[in-house]
Amino acid sequence: MNVTLTVNGETLSLDVPPSTTLLDLLRDRLGLHGTKEYCHSGVCGACTVLANGRAVSSCSMLAGQVDGADVLTIEGLTPDEGLHPIQQAFVDNFGLQCGYCTPGMILLAKALLDENPSPTREEIIRYMGGNICRCTGYAGILRSVEAAVKERRSWS
Repeated sequence: MNVTLTVNGETLSLDVPPSTTLLDLLRDRLGLHGTKEYCHSGVCGACTVLANGRAVSSCSMLAGQVDGADVLTIEGLTPDEGLHPIQQAFVDNFGLQCGYCTPGMILLAKALLDENPSPTREEIIRYMGGNICRCTGYAGILRSVEAAVKERRSWS
């Protein structure tokens, strides 16, 4: 089947088997390895990307479901120079350790802040709760998102 989508600003038209997941398309066909593969059932959040601005689990979404969509991965979020403010907040506030969950966490935080520029601590906890981290204990992640909220005014 033919799938046309925009990935990180580049419009692509690809022939893929109907069973191809968005995760497989991103990692195997496009070489975008920032999107992580872990649970294969859409519950851990490691494979989170944004499709039309909405956080989705790319491991449980078929490529055909994003036909015509605008997909953003961690590679597309990172500017040519330096880091996106959310990425910098994660570095500055110890929101990462091994880094495996970090791309999904950062994209989920971006979706949250795009939807709600001034979330409360409880809203952040609830929104970020779908992404699992096995290393940080979440305190650093929470501090990182809270710091990004404070800096939100300076980025788009």
